[in-house]
Amino acid sequence: MNINGQEIKVFAGNASRNLALRVCEELGVTLGDAEVGSFSDGEISVNINETVRGADVFVVQSTCAPVNRHLMELLIMIDALKRASAGRITAVVPYYGYARQDRKAKARDPITAKLVADLITSAGADRVLTMDLHAAQIQGYFNIPVDHLLGVPILVEHFRKLQLEDLVIVSPDLGSVTRARNFANILDAPIAIIDKRRPKANVSEVMNIIGDIEGKNVILVDDMIDTAGTITQGAKALKDFGAKEVYACCTHPVLSGPAIERIKDSVIKELVILDTIQLPEEKKLDNIKTLSVAPIFAEAIRRIYENVSVSKLFD
Repeated sequence: MNINGQEIKVFAGNASRNLALRVCEELGVTLGDAEVGSFSDGEISVNINETVRGADVFVVQSTCAPVNRHLMELLIMIDALKRASAGRITAVVPYYGYARQDRKAKARDPITAKLVADLITSAGADRVLTMDLHAAQIQGYFNIPVDHLLGVPILVEHFRKLQLEDLVIVSPDLGSVTRARNFANILDAPIAIIDKRRPKANVSEVMNIIGDIEGKNVILVDDMIDTAGTITQGAKALKDFGAKEVYACCTHPVLSGPAIERIKDSVIKELVILDTIQLPEEKKLDNIKTLSVAPIFAEAIRRIYENVSVSKLFD
């Protein structure tokens, strides 16, 4: 693809190679020739094996586990492209790691989400394209343009096709109510909220359910699932309170620690996830369904490249 003499080039780090290949397929371009490996002492090596001079370059890399490794890959790739005279560099970060460290929750806490934003900008990115930031205000941590895509429309479309009756959308905690309400508005369904107390990090305790879910099909909606404690305990509570079938969905399947075991043993009929984070074979279960974000990212990349409105994707 070539507009105004500027060529589009898409490169990938090791975290998001499969997604980048699908994005390239949607765009009708070939994935850029780059090798991202390690020197014998563990330092990251990056080789860009084609010219990028004056090109509109997109680097696709989620900063998922191992987070620090993948973040450094992204930073070093951006630096290499900048030094190779790329015309414009867009960091395409489907999953933005460290997003949960977005404020000082207690004295002497770091705000690592802001630090990561500074690092990406300092490395030489001209803009950022991401999806479902854990806290929307992270967009303001950058002094460069940020295009913030939403995963809800992709997830909603899947559940619309299932045509579930007596449907209630459930927020797993008070922080996800807005997301659940947006989901419910599109499907024209009521919402319920799980009110829980969290005694310490990654430990949740379900207390009560606000809303009528008895005899209903319910969908738990969250932006990410990490250790899966919140979502599986929430699903069990919904069943205990009389829900018919429990479905769950999220944009980012972090799925760390005991997550897979918990989901396998849970009452969740189907967990729908997006491929912002590549799911390894050992984490694939029969009740986990993956939908691809490649079409929406490809469309956003095309719009950025052609300098037309990305906000039209939300109309």
